[in-house]
Amino acid sequence: MKPPVTLNIMLLSPLLPNQVTCQEPLSFFFFLRTFELLPGILMESFLISKSGLKPLPRIYIRPITGLVPRNYFSKPRFLHTSKCFSDLKVTTPLKVASVEEDEEINERMHGINKIGEQEEETIFDPAAPPPFNLADVRATIPQHCWVKDPWKSMSYVVRDVALVLSLAAAVVYVNNWLVWPLYWVAQGTMFWALFVLGHDCGHGSFSNNPKLNSLVGHLLHSFILVPYHGWRISHRIHHQNQGHVENDESWHPLTEKTYMSLDNNELTWRFKFPFPLLVYPFYLWGRSPGKTGSHFDPNSELFVPSERKDVITSSLCWTAMAAILVGLGFTMGPMLLLKLYGVPYWIFVIWLDFVTYMHHHGHQDKLPWYRGKEWSYIRGGLTTLDRDYGWMNNIHHDIGTHVIHHLFPQIPHYHLIEATKAAKPVLGKYYREPERSGPIPFYLIGVFIRSLKEDHYVSDTGDVVYYKTDPNIFKSA
Repeated sequence: MKPPVTLNIMLLSPLLPNQVTCQEPLSFFFFLRTFELLPGILMESFLISKSGLKPLPRIYIRPITGLVPRNYFSKPRFLHTSKCFSDLKVTTPLKVASVEEDEEINERMHGINKIGEQEEETIFDPAAPPPFNLADVRATIPQHCWVKDPWKSMSYVVRDVALVLSLAAAVVYVNNWLVWPLYWVAQGTMFWALFVLGHDCGHGSFSNNPKLNSLVGHLLHSFILVPYHGWRISHRIHHQNQGHVENDESWHPLTEKTYMSLDNNELTWRFKFPFPLLVYPFYLWGRSPGKTGSHFDPNSELFVPSERKDVITSSLCWTAMAAILVGLGFTMGPMLLLKLYGVPYWIFVIWLDFVTYMHHHGHQDKLPWYRGKEWSYIRGGLTTLDRDYGWMNNIHHDIGTHVIHHLFPQIPHYHLIEATKAAKPVLGKYYREPERSGPIPFYLIGVFIRSLKEDHYVSDTGDVVYYKTDPNIFKSA
């Protein structure tokens, strides 16, 4: 006699657990075939119950986990094939899910987990006008962050000047070639710190006294061969037009037409590492590609007639410092002057070019540049980036806290971190949290090089544009 098929009884039991789920619905033909076999199956159940045998223990199939196609639960399911027993070719009817159950499952899968259409609606567009204005951001910043303390500002000047003099005296005393490279890096970094303090003077965030700002700014910037007023005015233009393709002044993008007009030498200085890190002195004399004028020329298009006397004053201070350096070259010898001042000066230039570039380039997501009616002060300012420089943050006076500085340059550098923390809830995704650095920000070198390889030019037309890449930039060189 054929042994009873106990498995069919278990699978057809009215107590079949709901955890069993349908993987592959069967055709209606097999549905009818199941009911043809139903009398035989019931007889087998009767024989087992009379013989005292017990049916096999129930096997609860593990529920399906993970994401399931959206239309999976919305199709009617009449039959179920268990893959665990596919060799027995056993079929069972499956409870048809109600419309309410389908809707509940769909809501759980696509609503709570934010999968599907809802996720697409939350995609952030950095070029979209922000849902806040400049006054909203200003209102979040504590009142004391706007206070300029000239004594505190001067304390930073005293600290930095003392370090510069101490480093020079120490290296001359030791005069060992193992020490000189360490001196060059340290002293060049301190020259950069002096520039940042003079930069605060140019913004008026050093103090509320314009004469004090001008005096300290000239002393600090002239020492590192920067024409204070000429740079101050062009830097003001940069802040007032940040993010504007044509009107920005510092590391603005080249239009496609301007880019295509550059020769190989100009492309090298702009895009081939490490040459872009050495361009600042040449920028002071000739500005960026596509622009004319000089920071030393009072008749330059950079300046209005009322600013010409200031430009002449700064150019004379620059000339005086250059004359002092020439005199020192004759007094102590050109080689010692090169080691004490020349090499640190170029380290300072590298710092300046590197930091100013990284504040406006190199984000993992392409950021917009604007023209015409699409540009506004706040939209342009929100394309700037904060950067973490590790140990250098305190040395160069938190210049990496750049977004709030661009929006409100009158805030002193020693309040920028607190002001940024207060404003972040309003800025939301328009503020891009900087990647945290180790003690020395070596990782930013890779970001810098990647940007040089990718961020070449923007379209000649369009009010919202993004950087494009020329894959053949140096192939013809």
